[in-house]
Amino acid sequence: MLVTKVNLEAPYLLYLGNCPDWHHAKTGAGIAYWRPDRCAGQMRLPTCPVDLGLPEMTVQDAVDAGVRTVVVGVAPMGGRIPAEWMPQLCELAEAGINVAAGLHTKLHSLPVLVAAAAKGKAVLTDVRIPPADLPVGTGRLRSGKRILMIGTDCAVGKKYSALALHRELERRGIKSSFRATGQTGIMIAGEGIPIDAVVADFISGAAEILSPDNDDDHWDVIEGQGSLLNPSYSGVSLGLLHGSQPNAIVLCHDVERLSIDGTDGDFPIPELDEVIDDALRCARRMRNDCFCAGVSINTSSLSDLDREMYLSKMQQHLGLPCVDPVVTGMTPIANFLLRHTT
Repeated sequence: MLVTKVNLEAPYLLYLGNCPDWHHAKTGAGIAYWRPDRCAGQMRLPTCPVDLGLPEMTVQDAVDAGVRTVVVGVAPMGGRIPAEWMPQLCELAEAGINVAAGLHTKLHSLPVLVAAAAKGKAVLTDVRIPPADLPVGTGRLRSGKRILMIGTDCAVGKKYSALALHRELERRGIKSSFRATGQTGIMIAGEGIPIDAVVADFISGAAEILSPDNDDDHWDVIEGQGSLLNPSYSGVSLGLLHGSQPNAIVLCHDVERLSIDGTDGDFPIPELDEVIDDALRCARRMRNDCFCAGVSINTSSLSDLDREMYLSKMQQHLGLPCVDPVVTGMTPIANFLLRHTT
């Protein structure tokens, strides 16, 4: 399959730099949550408030602990590596620790880091590089089944929801594959296609390559990217939706997110049933029986009682299972999905 493959040497040191909040630390948080056995520690600049709960390490601590790869755990706006990160990353590379990142700024484009890696015989791995020679989309319906995570915005839990649903299907003995479409998912799964780094004309073709023909009872659980609502990233979301041709979608949302994050304008998030209707209208251009299998909501800001009341209210309003993928799990969504496709 024409996909990006990565094989990072563990254990990892997750680098957070001066990351301002959890939204931008989603790469580090995702790896720490889904691959804790590979994580030895974290490194931060003094101004960073994000704590992954891993041991704090200096360069010497990392060397003593046998760390093999420092993974840049931050996804800043625009995917650039700030200058203030370079001294620590260079020191790590000079100490012989490999450096991996999934940003638009390529590690190999930074001469000072390249020189440090050469001195320490460290390997630089750029994860956000799509395969060459991707085709344009054909629109041909493929065998097998697919479910795609869509979002009300960026960083609302699309990756977590996909991984949790994939784990639930595997637990039941159902044939399924997690299809990673972003740098964090690729580092967790070991392969995928960084859809947001694909030239626009080839996004739907990349999505077709990522989830090829398969057995009729096999599910591809596809990580979503961006949001149809986001004026900055809606293009990648629509291309992924059309190329995936999903049998079903899951809407992902953060209960605290009232408007689109990181934009200059005022873009309130509509009611969730309106978001679902719009997404299905686009999805059904490719597969006219696509349906929504549920809503996956990050409710980490709510108390247990408030969470229960909110999810119950939303479920009653939408007529769909509503869950928190971390707290309550994806069982209700898996039940609904399988009940409506068998």
